[in-house]
Order: sequence, then structure tokens, then C-alpha cells
Amino acid sequence: MTFADNKPIYRQIAERLEDEVVSRKYEEGERTPSVREYSALLQVNVNTVARAYETLAQDGVIQQQRGLGYYVNTGAREAIIARRRQHFINVEMPAFLRDMKRYGIPLEELKKCETEIEKAENKAIEIEEA
Repeated sequence: MTFADNKPIYRQIAERLEDEVVSRKYEEGERTPSVREYSALLQVNVNTVARAYETLAQDGVIQQQRGLGYYVNTGAREAIIARRRQHFINVEMPAFLRDMKRYGIPLEELKKCETEIEKAENKAIEIEEA
């Protein structure tokens, strides 16, 4: 995993695990990799992963079951999506719309981009299925 300089590594690891919950790599009630397994996978210090897991536990995404490891909490996926959706609407979307206005990009162009992205995604799915 390549880490960005603008955010603490433990936070980036926590976000990666959240991404994996959202994509259903880890389902609700399912065990996540141990702190040691995840640190080996990402090639980072065990303490960094432990801090990420502690953050996720505080956020209610995972919970530790003594002697068994960490498990994804019920409702975690929906909670992550809801939190990220609010962040997108409140923070990222206003900046995006300001930039569109600043650069004179009409909403019709956004719709055109959406259509092109959908076509590319559908083509990728067709290739996978072939």
C-alpha cells in the first residue's frame, strides 16, 4: 500500500479497512485479519495497525472479542456509507461545484462524463464476463 503524506498512516489504514467493509470483503459479523496479519500484509509497524483498529473500534466499525480477534459490527457498512455520504455532500461537493463554476463547466458536461464512465464500466464488466 502506498501512503499519502497529507494524512496519518493509521488513518489511511483505517479508511482502507472501511473500504473493504463497504465493498463487502469483510461482512458484518465476520472476523477481520489480526493486527499482526494486517501489518504484515501492508508492511507497516504493528503499532500503527493497532492504532487504526482502535480508531475503528471507537467509531463502532469493529469490535474486539477477547482472545478471538476483531469482528465487523452489525450496521457498520451502512454507518460508513452514511458518514462518507454526509462528508461528500458537506465538504467535497461544494468544492467540486465551486470549481465547476470557476472553470465554466456546465452541468450538462457532468452528465456527459457520467454517461462515458458508465459506458466504460459496462465495457469492463463485459470483458470480465467473457
